[in-house]
Amino acid sequence: MTASGITGSTRLAPRQAAPAPTAATESPLAALQSRLRDATHWDAEYGQHDSNHLPVALAALHRLGASTARLDAFSAHYATRLHPAPPAQPWPAGDPWRGRFGDAWAWPAYRHFFRHWLGHEGGADVLNQALPWLMAGCGAAAFHGLIRTAYAFEAVAPEELADALAYWACRWLDLGAAPDSPPAARRPARAVHAPARDPAKLAPALAALPRSRAPVIVLRMLDAARRRGFGAAVAPLQIDAQTLPRLARQAAQRYARSGNFTVLHQVTSAHALRVLLPFIDDSTPAIAAYWRAYAAAGVAAGDAAALTAGRAAALIDWPDIVQAAIASDDDHLVKLVDACRQEQAAYGGAPDWQRAASRAVADAARRGGATRASGVVAA
Repeated sequence: MTASGITGSTRLAPRQAAPAPTAATESPLAALQSRLRDATHWDAEYGQHDSNHLPVALAALHRLGASTARLDAFSAHYATRLHPAPPAQPWPAGDPWRGRFGDAWAWPAYRHFFRHWLGHEGGADVLNQALPWLMAGCGAAAFHGLIRTAYAFEAVAPEELADALAYWACRWLDLGAAPDSPPAARRPARAVHAPARDPAKLAPALAALPRSRAPVIVLRMLDAARRRGFGAAVAPLQIDAQTLPRLARQAAQRYARSGNFTVLHQVTSAHALRVLLPFIDDSTPAIAAYWRAYAAAGVAAGDAAALTAGRAAALIDWPDIVQAAIASDDDHLVKLVDACRQEQAAYGGAPDWQRAASRAVADAARRGGATRASGVVAA
């Protein structure tokens, strides 16, 4: 079994080496994987701790149908802001792998650890074991650890998957559920509101919490989770098979009406969790952890009324949305459009994700296609 979890076929050694693939002969997936390997030369963050979105954007562009030339052009443009990755640091023998959760300096060591782990077990097996622990801190870097991991797995890119998991671990975000016991054993906060299956019914309690004035998403999420009343506001949600679809649709509807940058991360993270959820044996604790982070991001997004009172964006046809995303150098627009297209196909029904993607394209056109940085310090 390979590190990606896909068993290769056995064949006789050729008499002479096969010619190296060229841009004209390699498949689109092989072209993506080659560029993702190249992207592992870059650090996980740049600037003031902004998340490196190059791997996610490349995978999203590939799925949207971008040419290899477009992938290369996007890479060349994006890489001007990046820094070389630091040297690898061997993981200390015998140290528990969860021992450095949330340690921002641990990415080089976690890269070594996850590459070693993936070298011995398939990607699906590693996810099955690691995700229940990582999900308790799924708000890491404004959900970018979760998002990057989902894209890396779908791209069948083991080195990128190791880097993504390493980033999630080193930016693991404690919003009140420390990983000192198995996730399923943790007790939820005592609910003081009536139990609910629809998260929309809990919106008033969350909207009543003061919004943090911190300048970045992650700090506002932390402030929200520490507010008096936050635990009681999120506790009544009864997790079931429809919780994630409800959260995903709610995020799309809110983005379509607001274009809020924090809500954008709720949209893309809901897509990522849907991709990874099949690799978690007991999904209830994972979705509960995601709900807590999602709710904290909702409080961090600001005025709840402004997120729902605006006029929904006019629908743009999918082919036009996709072409606008492929042509854009805005990494957030690219990944949002890809996530929305995937979510609309998965859930169907009202075109809520198409409206969200339409909003993103229309807003980008008004801004003149300007790219907005984000990540750990996203506004």
